[in-house]
Amino acid sequence: MQIIRDVRKFVSIPGARTLLTMLFLYGIGTGILAPMNAVYLNESVRLSKDQIVAVFAVALFCNMAITITVGWISDRLKNKKKLPVIAAILCIIGLFIYMNASDFRSALIGMTITVAPSGLIMGQLFGMARNHFARSAGEIVEMAQIWLRATYSIGFFTGLLLGANIFLIATFKGVLWGNLAGYVSLVVLLLVYKETTGEPGVKQAVRGEPFSIVMLVALLMLACADAIRGLYLQLVVLKLFGKPEIMSYIWSAQAVFELFFMTLGGYLAARYGSKKIILLGGCFALATYLTYTSSTSLPVFFAVQPMYSFFVSILYGVAMGYVQRMFLSRTGFGASLYVFISQTASLIGYFLPLFIQGITPKIFFIPSSLVALSLLIIGMVLYRERRLNRRNSIVIEQL
Repeated sequence: MQIIRDVRKFVSIPGARTLLTMLFLYGIGTGILAPMNAVYLNESVRLSKDQIVAVFAVALFCNMAITITVGWISDRLKNKKKLPVIAAILCIIGLFIYMNASDFRSALIGMTITVAPSGLIMGQLFGMARNHFARSAGEIVEMAQIWLRATYSIGFFTGLLLGANIFLIATFKGVLWGNLAGYVSLVVLLLVYKETTGEPGVKQAVRGEPFSIVMLVALLMLACADAIRGLYLQLVVLKLFGKPEIMSYIWSAQAVFELFFMTLGGYLAARYGSKKIILLGGCFALATYLTYTSSTSLPVFFAVQPMYSFFVSILYGVAMGYVQRMFLSRTGFGASLYVFISQTASLIGYFLPLFIQGITPKIFFIPSSLVALSLLIIGMVLYRERRLNRRNSIVIEQL
């Protein structure tokens, strides 16, 4: 089977296993803290809803500015590895401040120093990875990117389970130390990893995508919906069920499906086109958000996770590759642009639910509307492409 051949080729490439380990451990470190972040600010630092949003928003705004600026110039650098190394070291410094925060000001400073440079990490890691596999195995570069992203997700969800249990044993302090360990592991592995530079050694079998601002807006809306879920679902779950660790278990339910769905999505996108698969993933997201608004049953929250896992797999696997292919000759910028889109979506997503009073499942009417509008845009793009292709076919037949 093709998938078996591709996987064997992937793991046989020098440096591939180091990249996999790097993303897995970084994912664990990130996942340990992710579902507890807002809860930590609320329960331990005693910040209000507006203050929590302000902390996340300021940190993200600084992150966005750094990410897109450095992403623009990173392709001029012969070695990109130094960027994520410096970023991870700054994140470690910020975490020391954040874990000792006692009020709004110290939490804001700690979070900003931690989050602001972190956008360089994912963008530059995948920029380096695309260069690495384009040089060694251009025919599987897209699937290699997806498997690396899936490995990060597996690590992330492993971190969720660890975070929930660490919280029960060592409270929020243990969770924060676990997050710091992820950054330390990343620095160590980056120093070990030998970066690939130079032109591709083999011809890539990947075709570029035409630049489309409309599709980027549609992806922004999908990412914005996911960002709202990422921040507010943990608060809604805490409000409904009263236990912070439940959110870690809910998110970790996705891990079982993540690798399979990302791989499936990658091959489906190669066969049917990225936009059609992104459209399908958005339909699953819409169904999930509507379920959140209409149910207060914990088993139902777990039951819809496989559907949402498919959407996330498409959003962070297929969509990431789609954006990168718009800039095949500028891998650093393409990867950073996708991260920038995600960050912009998060910044917008943090503020939109403020129009709804309190922490309530009604918040998820907002991501439902965003996804519905995004699906409409993607559907219109596909319809126009179909009409254009049909018109071109008629012209060719007449000639």
